[in-house]
Amino acid sequence: MMDNYVGIENDLFGGMTDQGRIIRDAWVFGILPESQGCAGWTLGQIQELYEKVYAEWEKHGHIPSRLPEDLRVRYVRFYEQAVKRAREHGWDPELGEDD
Repeated sequence: MMDNYVGIENDLFGGMTDQGRIIRDAWVFGILPESQGCAGWTLGQIQELYEKVYAEWEKHGHIPSRLPEDLRVRYVRFYEQAVKRAREHGWDPELGEDD
């Protein structure tokens, strides 16, 4: 069980985790500044952030292609950077959690 989140910058595979996704999406929607990696946050704080992010995604059907252009550009930028960083940290998108 996680006591406190390590922060997206210290997360597994460059943040390719559920928590990392929540944080990146919070950046996309402007819920958090890009400088906020959530290091030291409790599970409860991450859950509250998730609920805010979920509410924003709901407005767009939870589909990136339905985002307005400005948000879509931010989304692509954050996720392209995340995938590049994750690959540098050994992440392989072809492997499942049990591999």
